[in-house]
Amino acid sequence: MISKRANWGCIMASLLLLVAPLLGGCASSSPRTDIPVATAGSAPVAALAPHLEPYRLQVGDTVQIKMLLNPELDEDVQVRPDGMVSTSVAQDIPAYGKTAGELQQGLTKAYRKYLKSPEMTVVVKSFAPSKVYVMGEVSTPGEMVSVGPNMTLMQALARAGGIKNSGDERNVLIYRRGAGEKPQVFRVDYETLTKGNDPTSDVRLASYDVVFVPRTAVADAYKNYQQSVQQFLPASIGLGIPGIP
Repeated sequence: MISKRANWGCIMASLLLLVAPLLGGCASSSPRTDIPVATAGSAPVAALAPHLEPYRLQVGDTVQIKMLLNPELDEDVQVRPDGMVSTSVAQDIPAYGKTAGELQQGLTKAYRKYLKSPEMTVVVKSFAPSKVYVMGEVSTPGEMVSVGPNMTLMQALARAGGIKNSGDERNVLIYRRGAGEKPQVFRVDYETLTKGNDPTSDVRLASYDVVFVPRTAVADAYKNYQQSVQQFLPASIGLGIPGIP
């Protein structure tokens, strides 16, 4: 019986050793050579955009409502998980995805039912932290929290400790809940991105996105070997391939 197991181990080891060079030898994109050299000795200043898109309210944001003629109705309200806000005067006013000005218009219209001249200002008082999740073949999977602009793909993977050797850098997946909670999935060639060939692939993630780094074919084959063959072999028999988790 041991000899049969050993034979199976040798067969699987031989297959992996044959397949690994083929997969590893596939043509990969080379780093660009025309990238400008960073200027030494100068303070880095990012170019300013001529126009930025207005901020749109997210779940968990807190907005301050100030009534110019009725200060006793001033209050702070938070955008609920259903995307609505409620005040002492108006209930269930849509806020998610709206600018502060658009929310002000909606509140003003609702307040006119009770006030003759509802003069108000609406400003964002605090911003909810953005959360994304990174899992799969990364060093430190988990929840990544940030305040301010949403993280890009490279920033999220950097927070996760980078992609492991067993990760498929060419097929990084981004899972997102779109309009009406409809699930969507996007693919990014991270290997090409890290070599400077397509910087636009460093996409900005939406809050609650899930980034998944799958295993390479070699890592998958080794896992299958471990589950199907290696566990049935004596401890003294195995592939003995270093560097494969």
